[in-house]
Amino acid sequence: MLIIIEGLASPAITIASSILRIPASLPSSNSPLDCRIRLASSRAPASGTMELLSRQSLKNLTQHRGGKTMSYGLLVRPILRFFDSESAHGISLSLGSTVASTMVGQKLLGTLYRTPSLPVDAFGSRFRHPVGLAAGFDKKCEALSLWPSIGFSWTEAGGITYHPQEGNEKPRMFRADSDRALVNRMGFNNPGAVEARKTLQRTLDSGNWPRTPLAINVGCSKVAMTDNQPEKDYVATLQQLWDFGDIFVINVSSPNTPGLRDLGQEQRLASLLDAINSFRSIRDSDRPVLLKISPDSHDDDIRMMVDIASSRGINGFVAVNTTVGRPDPTSTRSRRAFSEGGGLSGKPLADRSAEVIRIIHRQSGPELPIVGVGGIDGPEAAWNAITNGATLLQIYSALVFNGPGVVRKIVRGLRSRLDTAGIQHIHEAVGMDVKF
Repeated sequence: MLIIIEGLASPAITIASSILRIPASLPSSNSPLDCRIRLASSRAPASGTMELLSRQSLKNLTQHRGGKTMSYGLLVRPILRFFDSESAHGISLSLGSTVASTMVGQKLLGTLYRTPSLPVDAFGSRFRHPVGLAAGFDKKCEALSLWPSIGFSWTEAGGITYHPQEGNEKPRMFRADSDRALVNRMGFNNPGAVEARKTLQRTLDSGNWPRTPLAINVGCSKVAMTDNQPEKDYVATLQQLWDFGDIFVINVSSPNTPGLRDLGQEQRLASLLDAINSFRSIRDSDRPVLLKISPDSHDDDIRMMVDIASSRGINGFVAVNTTVGRPDPTSTRSRRAFSEGGGLSGKPLADRSAEVIRIIHRQSGPELPIVGVGGIDGPEAAWNAITNGATLLQIYSALVFNGPGVVRKIVRGLRSRLDTAGIQHIHEAVGMDVKF
């Protein structure tokens, strides 16, 4: 799904502040991420004048009103109002990724959205803090250096299908501002796995590979669903992208591809995961593979999916995808948005997301990490997801409505809650409210 990000374009216009602080702790030297960072760094341009350029950029490019950097609302939003949501998002993403395409730009952005550390170890990697970007913002894998620059500790790119897809007809995204919710029926619009691989290779060759873990969301092409060959489609995508992702997320829960959620049925899920497991054994790699769960599945079906996935080498879960359910609208605009078909994300999903996280955690135990996503818009929702069993978090709608500063707000709030609870490490809070 593509939606204009409130506040994302402002750094591209104001491009202010000082130096991006590279995380002190990165994955081990044997990890795929570390190997790619070393390769990318060897191809990056020299940076001996970085400090001077950054200071000059601060002097020339930063403007203030009342001591605050001029924001998206002052400069960008009035212009973007002339465009539909999807076009406006494209403009914002292009501006942001252009700034983040250079080391100077990344360092300048870094202080605008400097986020404190709250280290988490999961899936063989170290994350600077739990908060990552959910799938759907960077469908084409074209802005990978932007997301860590604005505070995210990891990124899930995609969803990617093997075949290129235009997605569903427009309009296909709708905002319910008063309810802090989004409705989309994008339909896996993406360039396809072959083109995505080329984009990832170009990013690596440019020396601009992100210094944070990269997850890749893998969906199923519509033609493969029609031909009843989803296993081949998923495996073909994995074959193309395997060398680039640190984590892969198998998406069988989007409501916007006909028949996709049927892959969560017992026999079909077992068949799909068996095919993926066979591919993994051939590649002889320990890259983690996660399963993304629907919030609309019955609780018993969720437990069944957890059992099947656990028995077939799945390394964790993402909970949850968007929902076809609708809350009571609080405004006329929300009522119009909620009347549209597609999946709903945002604040109304928070309670069900936490409930599904708790169900999975009880069923799988603490050995299989859970990524909590859905309605996480601040420290309270983030803490609720963690104490119900989430090790990592993702946000999407909160970025749309609150801007990139929400990442810092969440991490600071989590640190405060740890102090209040007398807990030293975030791992100690995972599942603390779940009774087995």
